[in-house]
Amino acid sequence: MFTGIIEEIGTVASVEPRTAGSRLRIRAPLVCGDLREGDSVCVNGVCLTAVALEASSFAADAAPETLARSSLGSLRPGDPVNLERALLAASRLGGHIVQGHVDGAGEIVSLEPLGDNNWWLQVRVPAELQRYLVFKGSIAIDGISLTIARVEGDIVGVTIIPHTRANTTLRAKGPGDPVNLETDVLAKYVEKMLSTLDLTSRKLTVEGMLEQGF
Repeated sequence: MFTGIIEEIGTVASVEPRTAGSRLRIRAPLVCGDLREGDSVCVNGVCLTAVALEASSFAADAAPETLARSSLGSLRPGDPVNLERALLAASRLGGHIVQGHVDGAGEIVSLEPLGDNNWWLQVRVPAELQRYLVFKGSIAIDGISLTIARVEGDIVGVTIIPHTRANTTLRAKGPGDPVNLETDVLAKYVEKMLSTLDLTSRKLTVEGMLEQGF
């Protein structure tokens, strides 16, 4: 589990295609400081398992499903990536609950300056994810925890503060670039539980909601 607070911008050292999926090697001196074999690392919003550790780099295998659902398949040597180690139980939850299970890839529509190094980011969201987006809700974009400021059709808008732009890969992004999207997991659970309620045959009550796990 992650929080969407980026710790380091790593660099793709190599991409090795394999029969099924591919293996990435990522240079990340900070993250590698206490990384152990088998630890989870969020790479551009995708939860990967660190293997083949070296002093300042780690490798991670991306399965075919991961490559199909995210933008990791387009990474090339030299590309920057957002990195976050798994959350410690004693850590502050500075962002929101991020699983690293990408729901799909979006596309940057615009990234415009607002002044004082603040930016307005608009991303086109796949149709199947739009129902999980709400004003002032949370979304992870390339692993970055962001607050939704506007939802208009298939476009979601968020404000990028100076710190976020300076310390993530958004500083190098522009219109047309793909980004990995993970919607709020709480919205998915609520949708699933509501789908089991028969609201036509009985009145919705507190007791009934408790029975359904709310």
